[in-house]
Amino acid sequence: MSCIREELEALELQTLSPYAALSSASTGRDRSEPQDDIRTCYERDRDRILHCKAFRRLKHKTQVFIAPEGDHYRTRLTHTLEVSQIARTFAKALRLNEDLTEAIALGHDLGHTPFGHSGERVLDQLCTEGFSHVEQSVRVVELLEKGGRGLNLTKEVRDGILNHRTSGHPHTLEGQSVRFADKIAYINHDIDDSIRAGLITEAMLPQDITDILGHSVRERLNTLIHDVILHSQNKPQLCMSPKIEAAMQGLRQWMFANVYIGGEAKKEEIKVNRMLELLFHFYMKHPNMMTQEYIAILEGNLSRISSDAPEKDRLIRIAHERSVCDYIAGMTDDYCIAKFKEYFIPIGWKKY
Repeated sequence: MSCIREELEALELQTLSPYAALSSASTGRDRSEPQDDIRTCYERDRDRILHCKAFRRLKHKTQVFIAPEGDHYRTRLTHTLEVSQIARTFAKALRLNEDLTEAIALGHDLGHTPFGHSGERVLDQLCTEGFSHVEQSVRVVELLEKGGRGLNLTKEVRDGILNHRTSGHPHTLEGQSVRFADKIAYINHDIDDSIRAGLITEAMLPQDITDILGHSVRERLNTLIHDVILHSQNKPQLCMSPKIEAAMQGLRQWMFANVYIGGEAKKEEIKVNRMLELLFHFYMKHPNMMTQEYIAILEGNLSRISSDAPEKDRLIRIAHERSVCDYIAGMTDDYCIAKFKEYFIPIGWKKY
């Protein structure tokens, strides 16, 4: 029987752009493993991400609005799916590797904390070595999933995940597709959610920007996606026209000033910050209260610290902080609140 994977790899060679990342040319995984007879390496990575626990938890993690009361607000999972759709549109139009693009998109936010960027900022302040959801996403796939074994993804997928934010520099055009798609997705769906919540109206958006990008979410998405595709064809990197990119950055800055930082919906952040601080310090004092898989990872980290290592006490504290950050970052919003109630809210007395 012929090997379907090899046929797919040959098809990529015939049909994809010379700038695309070919499955057959992948630089591989940290741990060598046999090739699949049906799926390419990037298809396998996509499937591993789709079936991992961290991906499923995204459905109960905040995108922008903390504990929104409504069925139609985005979560971190629906954000991820919208990023994937836009990135795959880029990949198909530019003849890039759709499987690699999809794998990066589905995995780009696996390390996000409960309560969105609010939670990320708290952990970054509390952890000696800092905290970034980008680096945490890579840590999830390299270590935290599968009881400390990780998902053993290809280097190209991990590179795309690590470099998906604005300041990142992905080494593949597929990673660049996700980087553009992430920004395009969140700016526009956050506007949509903000309008739905009654926090802003379409008329409040800067007219000089909407005159360029469009006067509805649909029009703006259409403008931005078309612009990337039009200006990236047959080029070794993805790009936008200066006018459209400047307008998108202006809209992003307006959202930060009026929704992300200064908006009405962010007033609950002070409660989130205090809750996460208390949980962090609780688990630092009581690491045995974390789940067994995180305790095992902590014990493994501690076992690698030599008894005569310089600054031993500091290394031990950093190992504890790292494990506590891993545990809290993996929580959903609801699980985080439940644990806070368990440790800090008294339960009413009952006579049995």
